[in-house]
Amino acid sequence: MKKLINKGFRRKARLLTLLFSVPCSLFSGMEFPLTAMRMYDIIKKKRDGGVLTDEEIKFFVEGYTNGRIPDYQAAALMMAIYFKGMNDHETSMLTKYMAESGDMVDLSSIPGIKVDKHSTGGVGDKTTLVIGPIVASCGVPVAKMSGRGLGHTGGTLDKLESIPNFKTSISTSDFLEIVKKVGLSVVGQTGNLAPADKKLYALRDVTATVDNISLIAASIMSKKIAAGSDAILLDVKTGSGAFMKTIDASIELARTMVAIGERVGRKTVALITDMDRPLGNAIGNSLEVIEAIDTLNGHGPSDFTEICLYLSANMLYLAQKGSIEECMKLAKDALESGHALAKFKEMVAAQGGDVSVIDNTNLFKKSPIVHEVTADQDGWITSMDTERCGIASAILGAGRENKDDVIDHSAGIVLKAKTGDSVSKGQVLAELHTSRSDAVRTAEGMLKQAITIGPNRPPVASLIHARVSIDSIEKY
Repeated sequence: MKKLINKGFRRKARLLTLLFSVPCSLFSGMEFPLTAMRMYDIIKKKRDGGVLTDEEIKFFVEGYTNGRIPDYQAAALMMAIYFKGMNDHETSMLTKYMAESGDMVDLSSIPGIKVDKHSTGGVGDKTTLVIGPIVASCGVPVAKMSGRGLGHTGGTLDKLESIPNFKTSISTSDFLEIVKKVGLSVVGQTGNLAPADKKLYALRDVTATVDNISLIAASIMSKKIAAGSDAILLDVKTGSGAFMKTIDASIELARTMVAIGERVGRKTVALITDMDRPLGNAIGNSLEVIEAIDTLNGHGPSDFTEICLYLSANMLYLAQKGSIEECMKLAKDALESGHALAKFKEMVAAQGGDVSVIDNTNLFKKSPIVHEVTADQDGWITSMDTERCGIASAILGAGRENKDDVIDHSAGIVLKAKTGDSVSKGQVLAELHTSRSDAVRTAEGMLKQAITIGPNRPPVASLIHARVSIDSIEKY
């Protein structure tokens, strides 16, 4: 037995001697795999408060996107991130790999600095329909991919599709050609834009891990980065009708998204805008398009016009058209001269839409039922629950509860009074537009719950609360 053992040791010794006698140059360029990366270890590391490496984040995103990593492990990591958080670098890398998980739109064939805008969602938010034409008419190309509405928030694509024959689904080559020719195009996202985000959002939605700043920021910015623009303006809503209910939380989300954009080479700025009252007076698809056209004609609601000018000026600033003050003047001139309206009509025509409804908004399809909601007492409108206003509009047929729901483009609400206005008993507060007679009573009840009338005139919050750049946070 001893002889056998000694013989074995002698063999191993000879092998080791042979191995270490081989010149090191022979191993140059060869790869020796280390212990295989495991999802279990990544989950444990984040659970214990560790910082994930770029390689670990990439391993997770690629593995989950292609199906190698199961839902239960991805859900465990999302919960670990929810409780332990991610630093700015981790969040940027998560965003980068999510953006690269599918198609990356190449806008390099379009001359100039391309600027995109993203809103975190609100009620009555039809700003893209005005700021896109303003910015494009100032010579800055806007190649925008937008989404549809869900729940109490509206979607830009649904609004545009209320224009007869308007096409939001076109080929990438046609999209690029329209931007080159017109300077502006708004289309739906490609089916393979940031597929990692699509999978992860669906998982987060059912595992109570949506409300995390890093995960929200990565979800939003991955799609914006994949969409290919050189610079990004973020319109971060705050208040009762927004996802982020407080100004501080909105600023933190904005700061995180701006940091992501800058880290991946996109000049990024965010505005914190008010959503404690609906934006403008119209809530609902064709109603909002009509209000946008009125604004492009120079007679839109003052609050909506003001926000559109601020957003446009910041987009022009990102495109290096001058200081904020100079860019504000450019935006006002584009609106007042009619150049922005002309640009909107160009885009509508290029995407197959019927321009006659832009010239005469009475040609839009009308709801068969228009019901007036009146005030029950004298006083001042002291507050509005904007989310309830959006839900009331959805009940009338203007929105979706599920992504496959069919919407009524003509349904919605036109507000006749808002926060800070004096009202008297019997005065019309709003018009409900619908084809659903059985929805009127429910929507009216929801809207009345949303509007609070009191004896004293309330202070009215600013429309713009803050501006966030990589260098500073300016509160207004």
